[in-house]
Amino acid sequence: MRPKKTWAQSYTFVLEMQSPTPFVAPTRQALQEGAVVVLDKPYGWTSFDVVRFFKKITGVKVGHAGTLDPEATGVLVLCTGSQTKRVSELQAQEKEYTGTVVLGQTTPSLDAETEVSETGPFDHLNLSNLREAAPTFLGEQDQVPPIFSAKKLGGKRAYQFARNGEERELKPSKVVIFELDLIRFTLMETHAELDFRVVCSKGTYVRSLARDLALRAGTVGYLKNLRRTRSGSNTLDQALTIEQVRELYPNPHRTPTA
Repeated sequence: MRPKKTWAQSYTFVLEMQSPTPFVAPTRQALQEGAVVVLDKPYGWTSFDVVRFFKKITGVKVGHAGTLDPEATGVLVLCTGSQTKRVSELQAQEKEYTGTVVLGQTTPSLDAETEVSETGPFDHLNLSNLREAAPTFLGEQDQVPPIFSAKKLGGKRAYQFARNGEERELKPSKVVIFELDLIRFTLMETHAELDFRVVCSKGTYVRSLARDLALRAGTVGYLKNLRRTRSGSNTLDQALTIEQVRELYPNPHRTPTA
C-alpha cells in the first residue's frame, strides 16, 4: 500500500500539474461575453480602483477575485461578463507573494501605511536563526488579522475602529502556509530587513505573518512591501499593466492627440 501523502507532498503535485499557460489579451467582444484577465495592480491603487478603471476603459461588467491592499502590487485577477460567476472559485485558490519584512520596528497597521510606533532588538538576528524558525509557520494555523483590515466587527470594518484609536480584539482565522522561503537578510543601523517568498491559502494576511515571524524571533516587525506573483495558475508573466490596458482598449469616443 502506498503511504498517504502529507499536505506538503500533495501541494507539490498540484503545482506540477498547474503549469501557467501564455496569456493572450481578449478582444473587447470577448470581454463582453466573459473572460478572465490578469492585471499588475500598481502601488497605491485599491482593488476597487482597478475594477472601476477597467470598467470605465472597456465598458464591461467586471469583478475581481482576491483583494490586494493599496500598498501591495502584483497579480489581480479580473472576471468579466459571464465569467464573473467564477469569482468565488478563483478567490479560493492559493496565492504566492514576495516581499520585505522590517525587523526591530513596527507600525499600527503592520505595513508602511502608518508611522513607526514601536521598536525592538534586532542585533541578535541573522538569516540562519530566522530560517530555523520558518518551518514552525508551515501548515494550517490560527492567524489573528491586523486591526487595520476589512474584517467586520459589529457591522463595521476593523480599520474604522483602528483609525479612530479604538482597541478591538479580532478572532483568529484558519489559514494555511504551504511554503515560506527566507531569502536575504540585511542588517542596518536602525533595523534589519528580511526578503521572503510565501505560498499561502485564501484569507492569509501576510502583514500578520510578518508580525508573527518577528515575535517568534524576539522582536517586532512590519511588512515594508508586498508583491503578489501568482494567484492559482495566474502569474505576473500573464499580467497586463494599466498602460497596456489603455493601449489595448482605447476609448472609441476619445479624440486622438497629435
